[in-house]
Amino acid sequence: MNQTFCKHLRTKSLYVGATSEEAFADKEDEHLTPCHFWCNRTQTAVGVDDQPVHKDACQSSRSCFEE
Repeated sequence: MNQTFCKHLRTKSLYVGATSEEAFADKEDEHLTPCHFWCNRTQTAVGVDDQPVHKDACQSSRSCFEE
């Protein structure tokens, strides 16, 4: 996995002993049990830039992104 994620991106998977790579990895059955993401700065599913938070959306092109 060579994708860089914003340091403020969070998911429940980070809190169950998974590495960052495991937590943000694409899951085969993710459509059945979706993973929930939130921004650690806003504590919601919407980022500082008022855009939705998701591993595919929180990229360096966003103004609030921090590596």
